[in-house]
Amino acid sequence: MQEILSFIYVHKEAIFIIALSILLGIEVISHVPAILHTPLMSGANAIHGVVIIGAIIVMGHADTTASLTLGFLAVVLGTLNVVGGFVVTDRMLEMFKKKK
Repeated sequence: MQEILSFIYVHKEAIFIIALSILLGIEVISHVPAILHTPLMSGANAIHGVVIIGAIIVMGHADTTASLTLGFLAVVLGTLNVVGGFVVTDRMLEMFKKKK
């Protein structure tokens, strides 16, 4: 318990920023109209390619099997997120095309 309290005390600014970011994100997303929510989320998912780059860097500097496994898992999940974002965006754009 003492270790947890000392960790919180040392990193109190970072914890405050993360908590504030969560609350701000919830507030912003809750005020987005329903018609815009899906396009924004699909675009955000597509932007998560940065996660893939970071995971590849982690895998390149991996010293242990655990860090290599976590890096590989991050690459897989990031790739699924990016592909899913593009699929949703493509399906939405198909709705606006003229039917033949």
